[in-house]
Amino acid sequence: MAKIKKKGTSGQAKNFITRTQAVRKLQISLPDFRRLCIYKGIYPREPRNKKKASKTSTASTTFYYTKDIQYLLHEPIVNKFRDHKALAKKIARSLGRGEVGDAARLEKTAKPRISLDHIIKERYPTFVDALRDLDDALSLLFLFASLPSTSTVPPKTISLCQRLCLEFEHYLIVTHSLRKSFISIKGIYYQATIQGQDILWLVPHKFVQRMTGDVDFRIMGTFVEFYTTLLGFVNYRLYTSIGLVYPPRFDAKSDEKGGELSAFTLEGNGIIKDAEAERLTNGEMDQGQPSGRETVNAELQRHADELARAPEPTGSMEAEDQAMGDESGAGAMDKFEVQGEGADVLDQPRMSDTEAGLLFAPYSFFLSRETPRQPLEFLLRAYGCKRISWDEVLGDGAFTNDEYDPSITHQVVDRPPVLQPHLSDDFAPDHEAEASRPARGGRMTGRTYIQPQWVWDCINQGKLLRPDLYAPGATLPPHLSPWVKPTKTAYDPTLPLAEQESMVEAEQADLDEEEQQELDQLAAAEEDDDEPADHAEMLNGADDHGMDVAGADSDEPSDEADEFKGFGSDDAASLQDEAEEGMEGDSRGQHQKELEAEAAGVLFTESGGDGKANRGARAGKGKADDLRKEAARRRKEEEEELERRKMMMSKKKRKLFDKMAYSNRQKDDEAAKLRGKRRKLERAKG
Repeated sequence: MAKIKKKGTSGQAKNFITRTQAVRKLQISLPDFRRLCIYKGIYPREPRNKKKASKTSTASTTFYYTKDIQYLLHEPIVNKFRDHKALAKKIARSLGRGEVGDAARLEKTAKPRISLDHIIKERYPTFVDALRDLDDALSLLFLFASLPSTSTVPPKTISLCQRLCLEFEHYLIVTHSLRKSFISIKGIYYQATIQGQDILWLVPHKFVQRMTGDVDFRIMGTFVEFYTTLLGFVNYRLYTSIGLVYPPRFDAKSDEKGGELSAFTLEGNGIIKDAEAERLTNGEMDQGQPSGRETVNAELQRHADELARAPEPTGSMEAEDQAMGDESGAGAMDKFEVQGEGADVLDQPRMSDTEAGLLFAPYSFFLSRETPRQPLEFLLRAYGCKRISWDEVLGDGAFTNDEYDPSITHQVVDRPPVLQPHLSDDFAPDHEAEASRPARGGRMTGRTYIQPQWVWDCINQGKLLRPDLYAPGATLPPHLSPWVKPTKTAYDPTLPLAEQESMVEAEQADLDEEEQQELDQLAAAEEDDDEPADHAEMLNGADDHGMDVAGADSDEPSDEADEFKGFGSDDAASLQDEAEEGMEGDSRGQHQKELEAEAAGVLFTESGGDGKANRGARAGKGKADDLRKEAARRRKEEEEELERRKMMMSKKKRKLFDKMAYSNRQKDDEAAKLRGKRRKLERAKG
């Protein structure tokens, strides 16, 4: 006789364990169990059949793998949790006895320290594994770096997150590893490529964050504790791989003044010796050292002067890009042209990483007070710019705080241009230096003024764009995500409308516009025909009831009006018969004209019953009808061909195909609506 199996010893009941059973097995509290699962990367699992997985009659909602819980039994952190619990009992006992000094001594000296180093090595055997899991870590640490300090978020945690994030940004600046960036409502997205791994993270905007009570910061704090350890390991490996000393030197005084990136000093491989020689603090250097203008490279200054003397850009965008990139030269990169209508669109070749990382190297930037200094400074430094200046109210670490420094080639502003009032000779400045400088908010000759979006768009496209399109007060081009590539039928705001819409759609739109214009002209003609009659009635002084009130303002007495006996019976009858015959004749003639116009296919109106005014409308309507019939015929043929092909599919594939076709139709309709809106805007602009 076969051995009877005991219930709950095999299958899903053995493979899964509930959270309550796991807590009892590990002999720790529920908060400690949550922390342990976050550290070890163990998450709840969903069994196929909850009834079979649960060994009790009550419905359990949270299950874990039994092997994962067995793995946690040998974790050294579990012993630390137990030691912490024992210490809490000792402190409570000392406080109960009134021994406050002993309780403080125990909390200060006997508190167990939890180290997560061994967990980092277990979860990430190779450095590439750590880089792949760096997206969420950077997003969370940058978020906590911008939070205000509260009881749930201590200041030490915020300062640690800020330091680690700035160290990581310094590595990206030195290696020019930043590739793309995008501004959204949530914040600013960045993408960097490190050792072949694309890392994407989100940095919130520099706003005052409101702390709400519906967020459990204890669980988020556990993730922050783990991610700070992970990012510390990653930063150490990244710095040592390029020969830099980790951690870099940190200037607390500069950080208190808002230096941020400038508060760190990198050491190793001679990188910082040159940087320290050129770096300024509030526009001034130590005594005995040359000023910032003297340290400006002569070659860079000559190039900036040439740009200042260059004429304003003219011509189309394609001609400007061709002149900027020297594509006609021998070293120009080839472009892949689309050969056919349905051919694949290949990615165009771009500059190498070294060339793209030095995009802003020849230029000097000044950031106005209204611009976001932190993201702009990071982007410009990551793409080779060494001379970034800003007003002293934005913080420490600027190349210079003088807005009128002649070495500045570009100024980033985010406000419309303001016309300066003309001052009379009595209020003119006395000094020549003050007279040569423009007023606050004025323009410097030979300097390029651009809006902040110009920096992001240049980075995403890998080339310098036309600055006149991003001038202060100008309507900016659409800022699109660099990670979303337009498909064949999707709407692309960067391309002209003629290249996106089909021939049928374009002709239909033109005919609709012509019909609307002709209808407006007919409506205007009818209004013009009605105006003379109304004007005659006003001149005759007729009121709404057809009564003559011309003699109302007469000074004669009203006795004559009382003596009027009315028309004679014969005169009144003859006038009534004539009016009825005239109305019948007019109605018969109008009805006859309507019948003739309907038979001829011409629209009939009272102002133009002969149909001459409606010939253009008839011709446009005929073209539109023919176009609609042709489009309907083609659509019917395509549907019939599609139905014949679907007959050869299985039922499962047919349903899947219908879902795909439905989603594609929705996307096409949405793209058509966007093109229609753009067409109306372009026509309104003229």
